[in-house]
Amino acid sequence: QVQLVESGGGSVQAGGSLNLSCAVSGLAVRTDCVGWFRQVPGKSREAVAVIGTLESRYADSVKGRSTMSKDNAKNTVSLHLNSLKPEDTGVYYCAAGFEIGLCSIEGGNRQPPNYWGQGTQVTVSS
Repeated sequence: QVQLVESGGGSVQAGGSLNLSCAVSGLAVRTDCVGWFRQVPGKSREAVAVIGTLESRYADSVKGRSTMSKDNAKNTVSLHLNSLKPEDTGVYYCAAGFEIGLCSIEGGNRQPPNYWGQGTQVTVSS
């Protein structure tokens, strides 16, 4: 049984930073693709960062302001967000179980992964 549990959301002022964490069980982050998605009010859920075996990839909306990493020993992934903007406000989800060949921003948006955490709220005030 695959489980993903996010933590680290909260409220922050514009320009600030947050670190989101996701504890994963039932699959290994060392070998499996894991991603962060967000649901912004009034918009469709979108992939913001994914990490495979070799590298992280980012959506244009967060590129240069975010870093996704993984700890293979702890089986966790993290997403550090900085220079936050009010438009970053939303619920952030950790997800895994990507279809083969779709470990990318475009792939995650095209075919959502199979396993999802419960989400963590991020609120950025101006």
